[in-house]
Amino acid sequence: MNKSKLIEQIATDTGLTKTDVKAVINSFIDNATEALQDGDQVVFQGFGTFLPWQQTERPARNPQTGEPVMIKPRTSVKFRAGSDLLKALNK
Repeated sequence: MNKSKLIEQIATDTGLTKTDVKAVINSFIDNATEALQDGDQVVFQGFGTFLPWQQTERPARNPQTGEPVMIKPRTSVKFRAGSDLLKALNK
């Protein structure tokens, strides 16, 4: 499911307009991104948790030339599924 299909489905389920749903989803994405940038977790009880984590600098190689390169450290995001989500997936 992509963002537009999610907007459509939520609008159908709630009776809200697609414009309103899109505004809510965009606000959620913006606020979750800010929280993760600040190092905070984004938790949805029963669904899951988004966690920021630091990837360290590590060696790699350019697949075209075989030349060794260093991948710079960066912040990434992990998702840990919640118990209700796991139960629903494994009925």
